[in-house]
Amino acid sequence: MSTDASPWPTEVRLKTDKKTLVVSFDDGTSYELQAEYLRVTSPSAEVQGHSPDQKKTVPGKRHVEIMSLEPVGNYALRITFDDMHNTGIFSWVYLKKLGMEHDTLWADYLADLDKKGMSRDR
Repeated sequence: MSTDASPWPTEVRLKTDKKTLVVSFDDGTSYELQAEYLRVTSPSAEVQGHSPDQKKTVPGKRHVEIMSLEPVGNYALRITFDDMHNTGIFSWVYLKKLGMEHDTLWADYLADLDKKGMSRDR
C-alpha cells in the first residue's frame, strides 16, 4: 500500500487487442479503460486546453489503438496512440479518476459529440 493518499498501480497492462488498458491499484480496484476513452479524455493541453472553457471535443476516435506505454517518473504514464497523439501525461491519480468516473465522463462525452453534430467515427 502506498504511504500517502495517492493511488499506486499494482498492474498496468495493455491487452493484445491494443484497445484496452488494464490498470489495477493497491486499494484493490481495477479498471479496463478503452483506448478511445483514454484518447478523448487525454490530459494534454491539446484536448483539455488551458482552462475549462478551452476543452476540446475530439471526434472520430472509435477505432484508435494504443501503440505504446512509457512510464513517466514514478507518478504517471505516457500513452502513444496510433493517431500519433502522445502529449498527455496520465498520472496514476488521473487514471484512477477515469476509472471511477467512467460512466459519467463517457456519457458527457457522447452528449457533447451529439450537441456539436460530431461522430465517434471518422
